[in-house]
Amino acid sequence: MTDRRPANGSLVDRHGRTIRYLRISVTDRCDLRCRYCMAEQMTFLPRAKLLSLDEIAIIAERFIARGVTRIRLSGGEPLVRRDVVDLVKRLGGHVSQGLEELTMTTNGTRLADHAQGLVDAGVRRINVSLDSRDPERFRYITRHGDVGQVIHGILSARDAGLAIKINMVALKGMNEDEIASMLSWCVSERLDLSLIETMPLGAIDEDRVDRFLPLTAVFDRLAAEFPLVRAGHRTGGPARYWQVEGSETRLGLISPLTANFCDGCNRVRLTTEGKLYMCLGHEDQVDLKAALRDGGIEALDTAIDAGLAAKPARHDFRIEAGSAPAVSRHMSVTGG
Repeated sequence: MTDRRPANGSLVDRHGRTIRYLRISVTDRCDLRCRYCMAEQMTFLPRAKLLSLDEIAIIAERFIARGVTRIRLSGGEPLVRRDVVDLVKRLGGHVSQGLEELTMTTNGTRLADHAQGLVDAGVRRINVSLDSRDPERFRYITRHGDVGQVIHGILSARDAGLAIKINMVALKGMNEDEIASMLSWCVSERLDLSLIETMPLGAIDEDRVDRFLPLTAVFDRLAAEFPLVRAGHRTGGPARYWQVEGSETRLGLISPLTANFCDGCNRVRLTTEGKLYMCLGHEDQVDLKAALRDGGIEALDTAIDAGLAAKPARHDFRIEAGSAPAVSRHMSVTGG
C-alpha cells in the first residue's frame, strides 16, 4: 500500500484520511453500570496510572496545533473526575482559535450541578446517554440509576443554553418498544436523538447477540410514523442525520455493523492513561503519556505520527453467537 501521509505536520493517516476529531476519556470510572457497556464488578485503573489534567491539556493542545478542530471529552463519566471543569475551561480557551468545537458525552447524573459551568467554559453542545425514560427499565439497564435525576440534568442543561443530543443504544427486547416515544419526547423538548447499535467491546455479563438490534429495521418503523427528511447536518462524528419535519429535532443513526462508516473516519481516541487508539475496534495503540513524560513535545509528535501510520482501514466488529468481543477493553476505557 502506498503511504499517502504528507511530509508536513498535519494529521493524515496512511489511508489518506485527515484526522480532525480527538475523543478524550478523562476517566474510566462511572457512577452507573450499564449492562451493554460494563460488567457489574469492574476493576478500574489505579489513579496513579492516569494522565493528569494538565497532561491531557498539553496533549490536546498539541493535536489542536496540528489540525484537530473538534474535541469531545468522555469517560466513563467525565463529570465524576474532580476538577474536570478546569480542563474544560483551558480547552475552551482554544475555541475559535483553531478549535471549532469542544463537546462532552455524559450520563447526565451530575449534569444539573455542572451545566452552567460547562457553558461558562465554552461548551455549547453535549451528548447525554439515555436508553430509557421508564424508571424501572432505566434502573435495570444501568443497574441502579435514577432516570429522574438524569432528566432533571438534561432539562437544566437545555435551560442553561446547551444544545443536547440524546444517545440511545438500541437494545432488542429491552428498549426497542420505547424508541418512537423517545423521539416524540425529544421533539417536544427540542432535543436531538441519536440511535446507536450495540458494539462488541469488552467482556460483559450478557450475550450481546440477544440484544443486537439493526438500525435499518428501526429506521423503517420510525419513517412510517414520523416525517423524516435526510439532513446534510454533520458534527464530525459517524452519524447520518434526518430532520423531523416541523420540529427542531434531528435523528441520527450510528450503525457500525449495518452501515460501516470507516471510509470517512476522522477520529482518534486518547484514553485516561494516555494511550492513543486509532480505532475503537482494534487493539493497536501508542503510549502518549510515556512519550510526553520521557521526551516532551518532540517525542509526543513522533508517537502521534507512529499512531497515524498504524491506523487501520476499518474496524472488525461482529455480533455472532459465541464470538468474543472485538477488543478486550470496555468502552469506558477508550471513551465514547
